[in-house]
Amino acid sequence: MAEAAAADPRQPPERLLASDLADDMGFLLARASAATSRAANVALAPLGLRVRSLSVLWLASQGLRPTQRELSDFLDLDPSQTVGLVDDLQQRGLIRREPDERDRRSRIVVATPQGKRLLRRAVAAAQAAGDTSAEHLTDDERKTLLGLLTRIAFPAPEPPPDGAS
Repeated sequence: MAEAAAADPRQPPERLLASDLADDMGFLLARASAATSRAANVALAPLGLRVRSLSVLWLASQGLRPTQRELSDFLDLDPSQTVGLVDDLQQRGLIRREPDERDRRSRIVVATPQGKRLLRRAVAAAQAAGDTSAEHLTDDERKTLLGLLTRIAFPAPEPPPDGAS
């Protein structure tokens, strides 16, 4: 007899949960990322944003003056993807490119006042979606998870070996 499809896609069939894959850290991180991104993208859709475009707008809004290359590196995106995201946000009047005083070949990305206004609404929508995705975690578990994810995403540099300068 065929197993009935689960009503909630977050709840896969028990036989798959018993697989070795269900205990693999890379798989679990990817699945959690997909679930939270999917929820955030649904929440951001009415604003014309997705998680990646929100990330660019967010960084451009904080006075950090990132270059497109820095955005690509920090968001772990191919530079061509970043260019597309920046182009779209710029066409919508949400960000602008400015010359980088440190390197005339580079452009920094800065949010416009319109972009900053949209960002406030977008962050609220994305955070509400994230809260829903993690609703079964306690506050302490969320803090622990955030700390662990930060350590995985941005590992501290290893100290030089003894005697190295």
